[in-house]
Amino acid sequence: MDTDLTKPIKPNMEPGISNQSFIFSYTDFTLLGFPGISRWRPLLAIPFFSVYLVILIGNSLIIHLIYNEKTLHSPMYFLISVFFASNMGVTTAILPKFLLDLLFQLNQVSLTGCLLQMFSIYFMSLCESGVMLLMFLDRNIAICRPLHYHNIMTKNFLVSLTLIVIARSFALVCPFVIFTSMTQFCKSNMILHFACEPLAILSLVCGDTTKLETVGLIIRILVPVLDGILLMISFISILYTAMKSATGKSRYKALNTCGTHFIVAIVASLCSLAYSSVWKMETVSVDVKHLFTALYIMLPASLNPFIYGVRVSEIRKSLVKSWEKRTNYSHHEMGAIPSLIPSLKQGPK
Repeated sequence: MDTDLTKPIKPNMEPGISNQSFIFSYTDFTLLGFPGISRWRPLLAIPFFSVYLVILIGNSLIIHLIYNEKTLHSPMYFLISVFFASNMGVTTAILPKFLLDLLFQLNQVSLTGCLLQMFSIYFMSLCESGVMLLMFLDRNIAICRPLHYHNIMTKNFLVSLTLIVIARSFALVCPFVIFTSMTQFCKSNMILHFACEPLAILSLVCGDTTKLETVGLIIRILVPVLDGILLMISFISILYTAMKSATGKSRYKALNTCGTHFIVAIVASLCSLAYSSVWKMETVSVDVKHLFTALYIMLPASLNPFIYGVRVSEIRKSLVKSWEKRTNYSHHEMGAIPSLIPSLKQGPK
């Protein structure tokens, strides 16, 4: 019996029917990430699970802090919490499935499951980009029009902007996923990737891929290019206004907050650039490409809580306050134990 997992599994056909009489399409696939180190693949679960744990704990902690601290109930921190939720969404769409593959070899996925994962990855990624743009817009209004900030950035306006970001992401991703579902996958059922990544899936498509390539091109132009241009315009406007009008402490605070957003955007852009560049190199091995994909997905999501936790003073102070409160409570509980010992020794009267 042939046990080579890298060979595609051919679908069952009725006897007497030739392969040339119809075009079949695979509906079940096998994900194979890091194929060059198949012997050591289970060990990859250790770093991937560790980083995933850091992402979940770090992002959840900041979201929990923003939700519970009344001093953080402002539009900027609401957008930061939505941004962190998107970070967790992207990684959760990929890593749990990949960890099951590494530990238990559960690497089979149906076409429907693959399309759902693709939708989740693309949708959350576009939401991340859109929310980052809203974060810069929020700071732009706060610095360029401070007297009208609370009148403009109302709760209803903030919710409307968030819904626009969600609707835009949905409208851009849905056509790509729908067109993918209508294509035929007859080249192979082996996806040489640890996730249903569009480039890996397109390599299995037989037939015309013009629609898919067109939609993919639109997404690549509208999101990174357009959002990047708007982000830079907003950042330059903030810098100009801060340098022109703000002085001393207010200038430092404005530039520090915007600088934090800018650092996060730069980290994401550099990871995206490295990921795109490596995938275009034909001389680079598949394992190296998968490594850069993993870094592109996990590195920004794991660093963002540390960047905001260290650089944004309100979040840093709230973290310290929460830590001191928990420490004092623990000391109080421990101090109450010795006082109970004499009464326990005396017993009931």
